[in-house]
Amino acid sequence: MLFEPMTLTLIAIAVIFAGISKGGFGSGAAFAATPIIAVAVDPRTALGIMLPLLMLMDVAALKSYWRQWNVPSSRAMILGGLPGVALAAAVFQITNADVFRLLIGAIAIGFVAFEMARARGWINPKQRPFSRPLAIFTGTVAGFTSFISHAGGPPVAMFMLSQRSPKTEYQATTVIVFTAINIMKFFPYAFLGIFTLDTLAVNLWMAPVAFLGVWIGVKAHHLVPEKLFFQITYVLLTCTGAKLIWDALT
Repeated sequence: MLFEPMTLTLIAIAVIFAGISKGGFGSGAAFAATPIIAVAVDPRTALGIMLPLLMLMDVAALKSYWRQWNVPSSRAMILGGLPGVALAAAVFQITNADVFRLLIGAIAIGFVAFEMARARGWINPKQRPFSRPLAIFTGTVAGFTSFISHAGGPPVAMFMLSQRSPKTEYQATTVIVFTAINIMKFFPYAFLGIFTLDTLAVNLWMAPVAFLGVWIGVKAHHLVPEKLFFQITYVLLTCTGAKLIWDALT
């Protein structure tokens, strides 16, 4: 099923979209790739396909944003990511595919609700001084949701917005934080059997696509309006999230 032309095309579209997000729009929307792929394949397989590709994108994006991140915030969130990933790995072992369809679908819809509320000013984090405990807690939440569905963006976005970070510092911080969290996830993913020979084969096919997406994202960072990019993201996440919830419940 993974190697059917339609499935590979869907995966390629999702990977390019994730790369564009990683390269130029704060990394959070890269999460859209997982629910898109999970519509066509088992959620575990979707997670296994995306993690190595996200790690490749991290490497590609790091070059463009090297040492432009906020050091205290990134260190604290990376530290907090460790218990978040550990807790998610424990949960992963006692749940089935439909539970993960439901979780990924709910997080997708929740992501859209969060971003729409933020855009309308219903959620407006007040500027506050740096708090290491809050940053560590943010990293823990991000580590958990990232493990479950590669969706750690919202908690990190909330924290960084409260710091009033410039656009490039915000982008660079998300890149370094999720680079570290993705490395943390790799080992429990391998232990839990999420990676297979089939997912590895797809990774090899999609690696050039991942780099292409990041390159487009870096170029689009200064050229494409964020509003348009995220409007497309919200539509995709709403449709795929609703489909996953429906499949899980029925």
